[in-house]
Amino acid sequence: MATTESDGFFAFILRPGTSLNPAFLLVVDCCFATLFFVFVWLAYLTKGNVHFFILLFIELLLWASVKWFVQELRRLSPQATEKKHQ
Repeated sequence: MATTESDGFFAFILRPGTSLNPAFLLVVDCCFATLFFVFVWLAYLTKGNVHFFILLFIELLLWASVKWFVQELRRLSPQATEKKHQ
């Protein structure tokens, strides 16, 4: 069975240990940005329904927590590789 370019991309992104890969982080950021604009647009369409603002707030907190986790993972990554080599 031949793999298409999209299958190769998803196989590359979902490979273990790729959470710090810039391509993976770009995809995550694009997904969060798209979700943000969807919530903003839905809030506009519903004339300011409070539920979409709450979902927007939750989405922003989730995005921030993912960014924080990646930053902490980058900070700890060199220490983990040093311990493996010792």
